[in-house]
Amino acid sequence: MPLLRGKTIANLFFEASTRTRTTFELAAKRLSADVLNISISTSAAVKGESLLDMLRNLEAMQCDMFVVRHSESGAAHFIATHVAPHVSVINAGDGCHAHPTQAMLDMFTIRRHKKDFSDLRVAIVGDIKHSRVARSQIHALTTLGVAEVRVIAPKTLIPRQVQSLGVHVFHKMEEGLRDVDVVIMLRLQNERMQGAYLPGYHEYFQLFGLTSEKLSLAKPDAIVMHPGPINRGVEIDSAVADGKQSVILEQVANGIAVRMAIMSMALGRTPDAAASTKRERLL
Repeated sequence: MPLLRGKTIANLFFEASTRTRTTFELAAKRLSADVLNISISTSAAVKGESLLDMLRNLEAMQCDMFVVRHSESGAAHFIATHVAPHVSVINAGDGCHAHPTQAMLDMFTIRRHKKDFSDLRVAIVGDIKHSRVARSQIHALTTLGVAEVRVIAPKTLIPRQVQSLGVHVFHKMEEGLRDVDVVIMLRLQNERMQGAYLPGYHEYFQLFGLTSEKLSLAKPDAIVMHPGPINRGVEIDSAVADGKQSVILEQVANGIAVRMAIMSMALGRTPDAAASTKRERLL
């Protein structure tokens, strides 16, 4: 689709990523945009160049959008407040704060399988404390009016006052998974942990890993989701990850379509707008 032909999009990933970076890149290319993948580890930043100087140089190259992933919460907002007015900024994940496009593609995936959000019970399982995905998912699910959002995790991996977000907290999988429609598994965010939150991976899997036996407590037509990357044998069993109830790979595919839509809207180039512009040129 030529919606973003002539636009230049820079992927600024200060953290490692596979799915998010590649789906953003594919989304931009399928919209006919020019894409710059900036490798921070080999950029001038290692020579002492500041983040603001990097942004100014990219602006001088006529970039129209920055897709930003950063380990610090609030990094995308900081960048958005310092770029030129014509530059759009998309948050591709910042620290433990938010991952908006992941939540959007997850909601799209759920809608493909469960038409009415108002009757859904959704369980989010795993490292809630350090997960930006969980925060964005909770915000999206409550905004869409689901019947109940549950978070299931050890006490050490539950944020303080998480109930204020409108969720119900469970510390046992057997209780939290009962009669849910959607199970969203999260990986352990080891890179953000500063301390001993767990005794070991084996014990964690025994108590909080999703197995076929535990999944049987959910509704028979429940779907299993995971934002990736998957750590098999830690938070999810292979039989479940590859099973008929898993929509994990579907999430990845949906991510391209959703990010195409977000980029088009951010740059004001939706199909209707493009058709209107073409009509104006013809007139």
